[in-house]
Amino acid sequence: GFHELEYLAQFFDAVEINTSFYNPPRPEVVKGWIRQVQHHPSFKFTAKLWQGFTHDRNATPEDERMFKEGIAPLAETGGLGALLLQFPWSFKNAPENRQYLADLCRRFQEYPLVLEVRHSSWNKPEILEMLSELGVGFCNIDQPVIGRSIKPSGNVTASVGYVRLHGRNYKEWFTPNENPGERYNYLYRLEELDPWVERIRHVAQQSKVTFVITNNHARGQAVANGLQLIALVTGRTPQAPESLRNEYSDLADLTVSADSWPRQPQLHFENRAINRKE
Repeated sequence: GFHELEYLAQFFDAVEINTSFYNPPRPEVVKGWIRQVQHHPSFKFTAKLWQGFTHDRNATPEDERMFKEGIAPLAETGGLGALLLQFPWSFKNAPENRQYLADLCRRFQEYPLVLEVRHSSWNKPEILEMLSELGVGFCNIDQPVIGRSIKPSGNVTASVGYVRLHGRNYKEWFTPNENPGERYNYLYRLEELDPWVERIRHVAQQSKVTFVITNNHARGQAVANGLQLIALVTGRTPQAPESLRNEYSDLADLTVSADSWPRQPQLHFENRAINRKE
């Protein structure tokens, strides 16, 4: 009877749906997610667009129909905070890619869109202007900066602000291995989060709603760093699972214990939501 999503909704205002990147979601599954967070009326989901649109780039009109049908329960109930178009490092700023991106944004224009690109060739004023004209948000990311990887930023190009922290596992970031999730095995130190606190505040001031996603998901590290960011950005003292406080000493210094289930703390972030990868 234990549900991870229902449990996490005690501590956070949103989660980012990762499974939608690998397969278009099924409406009945999405409806189940909505039921699991009904105790948190202001809870939001963000979802990654299926990789057929962003990585393989061979999605058909039928694929588009299936994806839209899958996320319809979220869109219809107001639970969809953003749809993330996450492109790989190999997707570089070139005329044909700009055209593909513009066409893709128009295909999904009924949703609040956010673009994540990882190559530095996109970090240009004209690209930010293009996104602003399209009404598409810019995803500010933290990642290992290797070669021409895009660097941290605090850009806002639409009403939705977005920040994603992937960790800084330089050793595994571009290394193929049997466990791709290992590249996200990283715990941010407090001094590494400090610059992001100011960026997050800047993004939140320039947008109507801001999502902050901690994607360093191994060993509960995304949850730990997400709770730390709640404390650092808002000045509030969030509740945290006792087991996590015991594991990460810096977290214990910024949070209070929440060792019972179920219990829902009152975490309402006005126009921002702190999030983990789900």
